[in-house]
Amino acid sequence: MISHAEVRERLTGPVASLNTPFNQDGSIDYDGLRSLIDADIAGGSNAMLLTYGDSLFTLLTDDEIAEVTRVVVEHASDRALKVAADGTWWTGKTVEFAKYARDIGADVLMVKPPVWAGGCTVDTFVEHYAAVAAVMPVMLVTNVFAGNTNVGLQVFERLRDRVDNIVAVKDDLRGDFARKMTALVGDKWAVFSGGGKASHIELAPYGALGYMSNFVALRPSVTAKYWSATQRGDWHAAVQIASEYDWPYMDYISGLPGGFDSGIHGALELLGIAGRWRRPPYHSLTDEEMEHLRAFFVSRGWL
Repeated sequence: MISHAEVRERLTGPVASLNTPFNQDGSIDYDGLRSLIDADIAGGSNAMLLTYGDSLFTLLTDDEIAEVTRVVVEHASDRALKVAADGTWWTGKTVEFAKYARDIGADVLMVKPPVWAGGCTVDTFVEHYAAVAAVMPVMLVTNVFAGNTNVGLQVFERLRDRVDNIVAVKDDLRGDFARKMTALVGDKWAVFSGGGKASHIELAPYGALGYMSNFVALRPSVTAKYWSATQRGDWHAAVQIASEYDWPYMDYISGLPGGFDSGIHGALELLGIAGRWRRPPYHSLTDEEMEHLRAFFVSRGWL
């Protein structure tokens, strides 16, 4: 079983979040997924991260989630930390999937409990995470506490003190909660920011080790430039890099039909990694929209 120290090492720096690619007919593009893993590793990520959101588990069956996980684990092999993700299932099914993920060679499972209508309490959150942690190392994700950050801080404190096999946290919330959470557990668990460079700049003083990078495959030189600035403590340069690259990119693709994820899939096509396609009812960029995206990339010097 992977150690806390190795998890911290692999989640330091840029972290790649895997966007499940599809073929135009709606089938999963496993060759494209393998190409994306290769590009992310070549671009400097030491972790391959499956997530309920970016990996489009919202469009996958449970069996497909299992197969995507297997392909990622197999293809990444020992080249990167392999983080599986669950399908926001009840405790029993999550534990069952954890056993599967462990047995095929995943290193960590990102656990996202179902939180509809405030159905969980501090006690049931802790019990859920502890049940999974008894099977394999667990990563928490903070967006499940978006509606009640006070509950989130209580859960984190109990887990820190009582459950040994929690190893990492992906933060999606930023702000006061994220700062308090990182200060609370950052010396024990590997905390990284899920909102790109700006989020990392906010949380780094509190102990965040890494960040989810939009540019690992897109522009590896930007990833290296930013990380170099942070390592020499030049936060002014880090902010400049975020303002020059991350903000224009996210502002542009967030305004596309279908939202930022449609733009990310479009970028995969421009880079020759995979196609632009997503399963309906999610929108895939049209030829005309792809030309606008290409023009944006050219204007930035990215193509």
